[in-house]
Amino acid sequence: MTKQKLVVIGNGMAGVRFVQRILEQDSKAYDITIFGSEKHAGYSRLMLSSVLQGESSFEEIILQTKEWYEENQIELFTGETVTEIDSQQKAVCTSTDRRIHYDKLVIATGSSPFILPVKGADKEGVISFRTVEDCREMTSVAKRFKKAAVIGGGVLGLEAAKGLLNLGMEVQVIHISDSIMERQLDQQASSMLQQELERQGMSFLLGKATKEITGADRVKEVHFQDGTKIAADLVVMAAGVRPNCLLAEKSGIQNNRGILVNDFLQTNIKDIYAIGECAEHNGMVYGLVEPLYEQAEIAAKHLCKKPTEGYSGSVLSTHLKVSGVEVFSAGEIHSTPLTKAIHYFNEVEGVYKKILFRENKAVGAVMYGDTRDGARLQEVILKKKMLSDEDKAGLLKTRDPADSPVASYSFDQPICHCNSVSKGAIIKAVQTDGLSTIKEIKKVTKASGSCGGCRPAVGELLAFIQSDTFDQHAAEEQAVCSCTDLTEDELVHQIQVHNLRNAKQVREKLSWKTEVGCPTCNLALDYYLGMIGGSAEKKGSGSQHEKINDSQEDGFTLIPQLYGGEATVEQLKKIISAAEKIPGVKIALGSDQRIHLLGLKKEERSIAVETLDMPLRSLTDNSIETIKTDVGNQICQCDKQSSIEMARRLEYILESLRMPYRLKIGLSSCMHNGAGSTTKDIGVIEINGKWEVYIGGSSGRNARKGQLLSVMHEAEQAEELIVGFIQYYRESARFLERTWEWMERLGLVHIREVLFDQEICHQLISRLLEDKEGILKQPTKAPMPVDH
Repeated sequence: MTKQKLVVIGNGMAGVRFVQRILEQDSKAYDITIFGSEKHAGYSRLMLSSVLQGESSFEEIILQTKEWYEENQIELFTGETVTEIDSQQKAVCTSTDRRIHYDKLVIATGSSPFILPVKGADKEGVISFRTVEDCREMTSVAKRFKKAAVIGGGVLGLEAAKGLLNLGMEVQVIHISDSIMERQLDQQASSMLQQELERQGMSFLLGKATKEITGADRVKEVHFQDGTKIAADLVVMAAGVRPNCLLAEKSGIQNNRGILVNDFLQTNIKDIYAIGECAEHNGMVYGLVEPLYEQAEIAAKHLCKKPTEGYSGSVLSTHLKVSGVEVFSAGEIHSTPLTKAIHYFNEVEGVYKKILFRENKAVGAVMYGDTRDGARLQEVILKKKMLSDEDKAGLLKTRDPADSPVASYSFDQPICHCNSVSKGAIIKAVQTDGLSTIKEIKKVTKASGSCGGCRPAVGELLAFIQSDTFDQHAAEEQAVCSCTDLTEDELVHQIQVHNLRNAKQVREKLSWKTEVGCPTCNLALDYYLGMIGGSAEKKGSGSQHEKINDSQEDGFTLIPQLYGGEATVEQLKKIISAAEKIPGVKIALGSDQRIHLLGLKKEERSIAVETLDMPLRSLTDNSIETIKTDVGNQICQCDKQSSIEMARRLEYILESLRMPYRLKIGLSSCMHNGAGSTTKDIGVIEINGKWEVYIGGSSGRNARKGQLLSVMHEAEQAEELIVGFIQYYRESARFLERTWEWMERLGLVHIREVLFDQEICHQLISRLLEDKEGILKQPTKAPMPVDH
């Protein structure tokens, strides 16, 4: 499949995260070009305060290395600004007169610092706090001057003030509100934070509106609307940001405060998306990192035609370490006549907690000093759980670490979304390197090293690891095999991230312990490489003789493909003709409703194949077995033709596709269920003209009854649902994971949500058919439809 051209405008946190997710979803879908206005590679703006405070170097906050761009064949232009979007010709023009065409365009231009429109704002010594150059300027000024004024008492302003304080400057924070961080903290938490920062040496001027900045060439004083003034050698504007929408606006893309997008981050112009701080979704523009990353994830999935429910907005949460003090907030923070609150205040230890409830649901929380329960509270708020009075009181009680939400996470579930650090990776690091603090985990794994929002979850996980209830062996049994320490989910993730194409690359890049692997990992690699985007040979069924022959003690077996178990006279003649040419061949009718040619010698196989001139069934690999119908069932006299016709259509579509595990399908034409449909991986029963579709059954030693997925009114609808289900299973199941195991892991509700979304289901069907097309292009005897 020819790659499409994807152009990303913006090399910041949202843009880079989006490209990472594109590579993970489908590394073969796009040729990618990124433009960044800054001359540097993309870096974490959230970590600028760490650079200013001397805790991190600039190199440590780079999002991706130069080698990463090269390895993934990403064309990166830094120091080059896109100046025009020609949506008619689907091209972008840049500040260097470069013109590049695109198939898909993603705008991730972020935001610009808001510079107060006051007289003197253009004087030397008045800067923003947004870039690495700003950090360097502040560091340089601190060596020559003493007095600094920071305009803005929000998160950014306080971080800048703390950095300047560490550089030896006298710092006054000017804020128009009467409390600092009023968007994240209530009055009590804000007051406690202010007292702590004053103890550290900061000064605050609250309720002050700046009127003018004076000085000859360089700033000397800041004047306020109330007639007062202060001396200042440096003024840092940290009073907020504005979405960068000018490029989109002059290109005919609809704007309000930000670039208007729908639930899939699409703008009003076809094939143009917007994500991050420049985007406005349902009236909201988000400046926090977690919503930006959620948007990047959804846009990437949509562009790669992967299932996604779309973006429905974010519950804002903030977890910060401001000048050494832990603060957390989520959802609503200010009480109203419709809310009730539970408070905890320990003035001696400097701990304050508040949870707001409306209609017996938690709608917001504020924590100061002790934020260990932040992850749990955020989950309760997000899930909108109904809570009894006892449940509400229990939210502020310290729990057993084993009861923490992170304790029940799967090992592949991300703890740190910013740096893609999973629960399993943290456990492994703690056990291998003997880590005992969040700071050590941050240094080794980078978890909580960007926005800090996952810090409570990291703390909860560490407490769980250090508890008596933690089962160390549970973490050690997750590896694919003894050749690697990677779990299956980690293996898939690394294949996607590094765009690995074959087993040799995997073993070399991911430090396999053996040069050739073992039967376990070789089979798993063969499957995953094919599904993730390997060659058609991996996805398909290999050579004809390799996959259609079953070597037994008495020779080889060939099974002519008879779709739905039906054979035409012409097909029967071909089978008889092939049998007549091979002395001693045996003919048997198998339980799979197919004719088997048994006992062929090695040299007789090619003669049989040539004479048959028919599609042949595969006997190896994990594929879909012949579909069992109720044809020939004498329990009832009901018409069986509908199940035969559905089986014929499905087998033609599904044959030769590789599966995580062999799949059984049963189709019954009536309520007597002659095909045993309820104990198959997929089962269909036609009752009164409607089709009941069951999934997750098993007819093995430990039989399981399948669960009802849906009831469809038309056979075509049932077939689409089945094909969509199979593709979703192929894309998200682990190797050798049975359908019922996969369903237990994902949940029936989730699977229904995916398949009942018509757009997503059609995308799944489309990708399955693309895989099938890749198989048909192989040098095999392609299936031919039965002519009825």
